[in-house]
Amino acid sequence: MSPINRQIVLATRPKGEVTPDNFRLVEVALAPLSEGQVRVRNHYLSLDPYMRGRMNDSKSYAASQPLDEVMIGGTVGEVVESKNANFAVGDKVVGMGGWQEYQTVDATQRGVLSKVDTTHIPLSAYLGSVGMPGVTAWYGLMKIIQVKAGETVVVSAASGAVGSVVGQLAKARGARAVGLAGGADKCRYVVEELGFDACIDYKQHADLKSLSGALKAECPNGIDGYFENVGGMILDAVLLRANAFSRIAMCGMISGYNGEPIPLQYPQLILTNRMKVEGFIVSEHMEVWPEALKELGGMVATGKLKFRESVSEGIASAPEAFMGLLKGKNFGKQLVKLI
Repeated sequence: MSPINRQIVLATRPKGEVTPDNFRLVEVALAPLSEGQVRVRNHYLSLDPYMRGRMNDSKSYAASQPLDEVMIGGTVGEVVESKNANFAVGDKVVGMGGWQEYQTVDATQRGVLSKVDTTHIPLSAYLGSVGMPGVTAWYGLMKIIQVKAGETVVVSAASGAVGSVVGQLAKARGARAVGLAGGADKCRYVVEELGFDACIDYKQHADLKSLSGALKAECPNGIDGYFENVGGMILDAVLLRANAFSRIAMCGMISGYNGEPIPLQYPQLILTNRMKVEGFIVSEHMEVWPEALKELGGMVATGKLKFRESVSEGIASAPEAFMGLLKGKNFGKQLVKLI
């Protein structure tokens, strides 16, 4: 009998919030390898907010997730079979294997798989701090915010896979790092474990005046850089406290991922403060990945960059874990452990 590969496919497109009915678990037989191919047993799947936008059939920066095909996503795993001289059985690799237990790829195509060294860096970290989320943080902070020592940088979703790296990198460069997160436990972690100067629990602030006041208290010299992951009232509050010539890296707007409008109350502040607001997609800046990954990998290996993971068990748990991610139930990087 052929080995079985279990996969999660997109069954229907969400109308508003994602539901379990949008996904389907299927089993398919693994075919024999052809020349040049490599088979990987995925150990971890990465769950990321960007996947929500890809589930819609609408114009965006990337093609929509096709129906009845394996959900897109980053993976790390181990080569279990190879007909490619560049990959040996036992190699640890990172790729875009999607929500499935095995991936079979034509490894003659450059970039579909990358070998990674797990001597000093855990395999799972290549989906977080030493992977796409880490490089996202690095690019937004270094290339858009262009942080300088003595400045104040604010980051929303500060306990998450991206936000946690932003603050630690800002601190390493001599800046004041102020986070926003949901709940006392997350805020305590951001300050006590990650080393941020402060963290505001946005759940304790019901209106713009209250949240803006909290930012004023924690950012007495105003805000020079803001790393945006959320949008909505948080962005409004930041604009009210932003300094002249401040910079905003627009990474995500999770408050509107289910189709909710995201109004902006005081857009004129962008003009009066001569602010730079720039959106970016990290996969369009592959030229910085080697530099970013070298720094991030070195910091993780030496314990200077800390991270936390939320891990669900088994392929069948992926949809529920993903829905929790979109509601902020995860604490740190959300992964699915397959082996």
